[in-house]
This record gives sequence, structure tokens and C-alpha cells, in this order.
Amino acid sequence: QVHLVESGGGLVQAGGSLRLSCAASGSIFSDNSMAWYRQAPGKPREFVALITSSGNTNYADSVKGRFTITRDDARNTMYLQMNSLKPEDTAVYYCNRYPIIIYYFPWGQGTQVTVSS
Repeated sequence: QVHLVESGGGLVQAGGSLRLSCAASGSIFSDNSMAWYRQAPGKPREFVALITSSGNTNYADSVKGRFTITRDDARNTMYLQMNSLKPEDTAVYYCNRYPIIIYYFPWGQGTQVTVSS
């Protein structure tokens, strides 16, 4: 069974940066498109960014130009570099395959990102 562990979150002021990591228990990235999702309090989980098995990327309009998704297949790790953070980026961030409507790996615990104004 695949295990996903997110890390790297924290408290940062608006305009700051964070780098999130998603470590997988197996070599799943070469066979799956993967994505970052986030869930703010009282809101549904939403798509943030994806990276395909061939390395193509796509972003939600709200983060385009500020966030960058990458992955390191040798380390079974995916990253999300977040720059120019805004208070509305505050959420718990999760990683999983894309799209999750077909099937998804067990959700990790997520990593909290809090952006203060």
C-alpha cells in the first residue's frame, strides 16, 4: 500500500515562501500523474497543481506564476515551491495522484500552511 507523507508547512508572512515535500513509500511517480491539493477551514478540498508522469505541469489559476511543482523520481518525492504567499493560501496541503475521481492513494496527514497578513 502506498503511503504519502507531506511536510514543509509552517507559518509565514504574506509575500514569503515555503517549500512543501511529498514523500511516497514506493516508486509511484513514473506511473502516475501527481498533484497537490489544499483544504481551507470550512471549504472543500481543491486542486492546486499537477505534474504528469512525463513532467508536464498545470496549475490552478489562483497559484499560477507563484507556485512551482516538481518531482524527484529517484527520491520518490514531489515538491511544491510556493512564493509570494497570500493569506488566502492558508490551508492544509495534501498530495495524491491526479485525477482523484478515478482512484486515489490513502490520504496522508497533510501539512499546514498559514500565511499571516
